[in-house]
Amino acid sequence: MPSDNKIEPSIKDPHASVLPRAAEKILDVARDLFYRQGIRAIGVDEIVKRAGVTKPSLYRSFPSKDELAASYLRQYDLEFWERFDEAVAAHPGDPRAQINAFLTRVGKRTQRPDYRGCGMTNAAIEYPEHGHPARVVSEANKQELRRRLRTMATAMGATDADTLGDGLLLLIEGAYISGQLFGHGGPAASVARNADLLIEASLKK
Repeated sequence: MPSDNKIEPSIKDPHASVLPRAAEKILDVARDLFYRQGIRAIGVDEIVKRAGVTKPSLYRSFPSKDELAASYLRQYDLEFWERFDEAVAAHPGDPRAQINAFLTRVGKRTQRPDYRGCGMTNAAIEYPEHGHPARVVSEANKQELRRRLRTMATAMGATDADTLGDGLLLLIEGAYISGQLFGHGGPAASVARNADLLIEASLKK
């Protein structure tokens, strides 16, 4: 059993598999539209039209729009943890540097003109019902992020590791939202610096 103080590599999504070409096209189009315009705002007719496939092709691969949304988010989840794990691997044994590296990249992404925040956060807002397939994926991602941040705060020697971990999570979520509100030059660009200030204050005796 892994130690609570060790950040383990992400486990690959059990739903992930090699998709047929039509399904790949559908998922690629859905991902772009769902992220830019919202899941509820996009219908299956728009997706199949842009993908150049038929509606039966969509439903052969994805039983419902809800499952298509969940598949989009599972793919988003895998890519999120790949970025997180890259930051961890770049600074072995140094959780403070790992967080800084991850949040530096987050801050840079928030400055892009096409930035629409975190797909997981956006989906959770769109689907308040906890049993919805998209909400289930989103909640699992956020719970795991909270667990990892608390674990990293413990490894840093924070006097109150859970509070520091949760504070970092609040900063991250704030960056996702403010990045959409303010765009280039907004406060989200300094999320890594603010996180480091919070860490420094939490480590002081």
